Amino acid sequence: MPLFQSIFGNKSGPEASEPQPEPDAPAPALPAPAKSSLLDRLKHGIQKTRAGLVEKLEDTFQGKKQIDADLLEELEYALISADIGMKTSTEVLERIRQRVDRKLVNDASELKALIREYLLEVLQGVERPPVRAAEPPTVLMMVGVNGVGKTTTIGKLAHFHRSEQRSVLLCAADTFRAAAIEQLEVWGQRTGFEVIRQQQGSDPSAVMFDALQAAKARKTDIVIVDTAGRLHTKNNLMLELEKMRRTAQRVIPDAPHEVLLVMDATTGQNGLEQARKFTESSGVTGIVLTKLDGTAKGGVVIAIARELALPIRFVGVGEQMEDLLPFDAERFVQSLFE
Repeated sequence: MPLFQSIFGNKSGPEASEPQPEPDAPAPALPAPAKSSLLDRLKHGIQKTRAGLVEKLEDTFQGKKQIDADLLEELEYALISADIGMKTSTEVLERIRQRVDRKLVNDASELKALIREYLLEVLQGVERPPVRAAEPPTVLMMVGVNGVGKTTTIGKLAHFHRSEQRSVLLCAADTFRAAAIEQLEVWGQRTGFEVIRQQQGSDPSAVMFDALQAAKARKTDIVIVDTAGRLHTKNNLMLELEKMRRTAQRVIPDAPHEVLLVMDATTGQNGLEQARKFTESSGVTGIVLTKLDGTAKGGVVIAIARELALPIRFVGVGEQMEDLLPFDAERFVQSLFE
């Protein structure tokens, strides 16, 4: 069962009214199991990261039996260059040293399995189910700096929910960037979902208020709120996000249920400081990592989980609407190492 289906339930949506085959019609071909399809797409999407991490590890271990200082130094370089982060890399090496000292590991060939085990442990340690509203709508507020692909990600996220037969309302609360509203409306047309909007320059909180009132009245399953891209150093813009949170809670007391920070995977460790500031200012509950297919430093997934203690909700592995995948720790590590 797909990740969000188990959380939000299987609701009626735009596809529910499509004609069904007659009783005597040939049965339609069944799609491939979701997990296999997701695994294949994820493997394809993180090929560069696999080359940057796992293949380097294999090169490091090749032909070596003894675990010595030189091997550990090479191993540290491979981990850090994949953007796993200094903290996680140090912890991996310390775990290896402890096991070597206790004679639990004797051969360099055993280290790959040990590293895989630890990376999975880190990712699973922060996994938690998305928050669900007791009554619809569930409100997702999307935040991030300029240029990370936030509005495009919102369109892909709407498509994901549509494929799960859930109804969605899009809120165009990015009223500052030129053409942001029009861009979101294009995604609304592609996915078949309405966009609540006002004029450019309007108060984002007012747009959000209108959208939540409409969604509440219609019992829409999901509201996805676009916000203006902003630098984490701009205090007035960060305060605006807090105002939007307060506005949401006037309509739906526990909204927004998720604040998802959209990050560009190609920024690697540089994105971590942005994430820290957004977490402090806007209560980020999860990460959507875009452009994972475009970097060899996808190990930043591990760094985010370890250093920010935030779950990865989705990863972007391509330009198509279907290329935003729900994140699963076990599937991600399997894609790296197998």
